[in-house]
Amino acid sequence: MQENVCFSCGGLFPDIEGPTHRYMTSSAGCWHVYGEVLAREYSDPAYFETHRLSVDAYAVQHPGSTDRQSIQSVGVHLIRLCLFLEHGLTADKANDVMLAAGKNKHTFTFLSPPEHMGDITAADVAKTDSTDEHIAMVKRWAQSAWDAWAIHHKTIRSWLPDNH
Repeated sequence: MQENVCFSCGGLFPDIEGPTHRYMTSSAGCWHVYGEVLAREYSDPAYFETHRLSVDAYAVQHPGSTDRQSIQSVGVHLIRLCLFLEHGLTADKANDVMLAAGKNKHTFTFLSPPEHMGDITAADVAKTDSTDEHIAMVKRWAQSAWDAWAIHHKTIRSWLPDNH
């Protein structure tokens, strides 16, 4: 099967026609492969440990446009990555804090997306063969995606609730 580069995340995906997300911009092949990653995570509780990281990494690598919904989506997903990766919060606690921060999402401002979205994409996660490999790759993907937005880390940290 022929492949092409996703214009948003830069990963290599099947060159196919098909649906994409409503506001997270990606190639159809990228969206399809991400759907396969999600299906794997939903089908086996062992994979679900890193599910929220998968969602966050994908969302920030496909930031959409300058519309309010895209700005807010990128903001809350970057906040949760910050909470996981810099503050070491558990999935449930990070989600609770992200939801609290989301109450102020109307104040989030547009962050210019980085030129390079990170070295790991959904394509790399989809190629893993075991639960342990999947979990390790998702963690690398999340870190790679977070690191790509380094120029905005100060702003993202300022969006965290005071009591996190």
